[in-house]
Amino acid sequence: MKNRIWLDGLRSVARVGETAVIAARAGIKYATEKPSHAKLMRETFESLGATYIKLGQFIASTPSLFPREYVEEFQGCLDQTVSLPFSYVQGVLASEFAGRNLNEIFASIDEKPLASASIAQVHAARLVSGEDVVIKVQKPGVETILHTDLNVLHWATKLLEKAVPKVKFASLADIVDEIKTRMVREVDFIEEAQNLDDFVAYLNLTRNQIATAPKVYHQYSTRRVLTMQRLYGVPLTDFDVVKKVAKDPAQVLISAMNTWFGSLMLCKSFHADLHAGNLMLLEDGRIGFIDFGIVGQLKPEVWTACIAFMDALQKTDYTLMAENMLKMGMTSQQIDIAVLAADVERLFSGVLMADPQQILTSNPSDMNDIMMDMVAVGERHGIRFPRDFALLFKQMLYFDRFMRVLAPYTDIYADQRLHMVQNAEPGLRLH
Repeated sequence: MKNRIWLDGLRSVARVGETAVIAARAGIKYATEKPSHAKLMRETFESLGATYIKLGQFIASTPSLFPREYVEEFQGCLDQTVSLPFSYVQGVLASEFAGRNLNEIFASIDEKPLASASIAQVHAARLVSGEDVVIKVQKPGVETILHTDLNVLHWATKLLEKAVPKVKFASLADIVDEIKTRMVREVDFIEEAQNLDDFVAYLNLTRNQIATAPKVYHQYSTRRVLTMQRLYGVPLTDFDVVKKVAKDPAQVLISAMNTWFGSLMLCKSFHADLHAGNLMLLEDGRIGFIDFGIVGQLKPEVWTACIAFMDALQKTDYTLMAENMLKMGMTSQQIDIAVLAADVERLFSGVLMADPQQILTSNPSDMNDIMMDMVAVGERHGIRFPRDFALLFKQMLYFDRFMRVLAPYTDIYADQRLHMVQNAEPGLRLH
């Protein structure tokens, strides 16, 4: 125990030194090359690794807290790292399953990883009992680095406030606490396993036969190792393959969206990072949902307001849109609904024009601009939206991208097969 504390302390000191060196390089680059503040910050965050990459992704999905140029710049924040040697993976498994013979658990483990990101590395394996699985193994010192970085972040952002006034680090402590809460959850694979279990329970409750998620092998999982059923298929990022394999690519996307919309209503949390790489078209034709490390949570009243807002958007009822914007956000001042509705109409009327579906079928960059403009309108009226509201709209952007590639000639949002507004009540959620 003492050795571990000593090692964590040594890692913390080393991390502070590494951070200082990278920050100094960024300062030199700014002095000599004069890049934009947003671009320099993104590049620096990517150099600093896991914690800062996740922070960049937080900025990208939180337009209510950060200026547009930063939100847009961090859309491209990369989360790719060099893979670790297989010997490290073996060491983690031996440590996590101490006292157990690994040969009695795993018949084989592929030495080459399937994927490697900032938090973890994934390997294919087979259990002694014969099931094909994937093993998600946490990378070394992730938690120590996380806590060290967040402590450094407290004072670094205070300096940044003075150097870059455009960055609105209002309520700094709240922002850092929010980041810490979410990132600590992401490095806790027991919580990710629970997210998976909840989603599978939702699929079973709704008798959903068109989608699935990996089964968790809890007896072979710990806080640092997650063993899951291996799903076979192709990610939706393999657009050419999906178009060849699927008889109706639009139906694949509609089925995925209907499943996700249902989870907003019935699950305790929703998948908040459902890019095409986390959706698979399986060999049996079902849709596989994977990687539940990042989830969002909506209070029932916020969820209801979001759905009502989408419905009002399709009906171009600006007063109803304004009323639901108020229900989605938080404000301490008196709001004039008529004035807010007029602002919302000015924002959306030019976009919608004669077609109320146009906003839903515009290109992703346009939708991102619209979302940030809507947040700006809310801010002018003292409305501050919860972060998970932004995550919800970010997911809509993902679906918009899939649609334009998989079904470019289909107006999916006008398709009768899509059920954005579910008929059940939030009280029926899983508990």
